[in-house]
Amino acid sequence: MSADISKLIIIGASGHGKVIADIAARCGYTDIAFFDDNPEVKECMGYPVIGKTENAKEYPNAKFIVAIGNPKIRQKVQEQLETMKLSVISLIHPNAVIADHVEIGEGTVVMAGAVINPASKIGKGCIVNTGASVDHDNVLEDFVHVSVGSHLAGTVRIGKRTWIGAGAVVSNNIKICEDCMIGAGAVVVKDIEKSGIYVGVPVREQVRRDTENMSKQKN
Repeated sequence: MSADISKLIIIGASGHGKVIADIAARCGYTDIAFFDDNPEVKECMGYPVIGKTENAKEYPNAKFIVAIGNPKIRQKVQEQLETMKLSVISLIHPNAVIADHVEIGEGTVVMAGAVINPASKIGKGCIVNTGASVDHDNVLEDFVHVSVGSHLAGTVRIGKRTWIGAGAVVSNNIKICEDCMIGAGAVVVKDIEKSGIYVGVPVREQVRRDTENMSKQKN
């Protein structure tokens, strides 16, 4: 199996996987393949689909990265790889800007045009998507997704598995707890301490807003 030492296997032959494959190629990887649990998917970006997630143990010398958008599933798959003592890598697009004193965990991908400023800590399995910015002294806990064109101001802390939607803005010195979804274009100006879906400018919890609307309709 020593021949697999230069192989990169991307788990998830989807749109997200396409972007990761492109980043990998730009970073110099030439032996790229995919795993996907859908047996009908045979290739992605011209790279072969060579198995399912369960086949990972058959490639003990390969490098792996998980290309699954859903944070809970991404966490589950990455932790399976870690349990099998397999090598999970991070990938950074050559056109991303990473400042000094930035920490980036295993399995994290930083995409084109993203900016991560000094003294920020990015956990494992995170996604800092195209054109997103993470300013100074931020902490992104494991499996956070900062979506396309979203912006985190200074000294922001984002809890595990939280998803910051496309174009959303988080003001400085804000804490957002784990397992939240912040809607596209939303603006967060106060701490969020309860897991849930938050939308609007400024954000309000989605469930609460829907409940209020239903109450108005009844009246």
